[in-house]
Amino acid sequence: MRDDGNAKVSIAPCGQQLCATNLWIRDTSKGEEPGDKLVMTLKAASRGTLAGKAYDPKRNQTYSMTLKVTNGGLTTRGCIAAGLICKDVRWTPAK
Repeated sequence: MRDDGNAKVSIAPCGQQLCATNLWIRDTSKGEEPGDKLVMTLKAASRGTLAGKAYDPKRNQTYSMTLKVTNGGLTTRGCIAAGLICKDVRWTPAK
């Protein structure tokens, strides 16, 4: 579950990448819908951290991304504009 309570995703392998697929979206007003995917090409950067790129096919947008395993979940950081605009999102396991 995303920290704002608006999304539930499944993170699973898809080919040689990881895909985060929206399973449920509470508020679709920002264009997010169930079934939307984020395709992540990540490699180990340090202990508990993966880094690389994430591609959003719906928006045709590529982000630089880090995924960090934290106590009880994950934190992702996606950036555009050469890292000038970034957003951190905390994820916890759905119950």
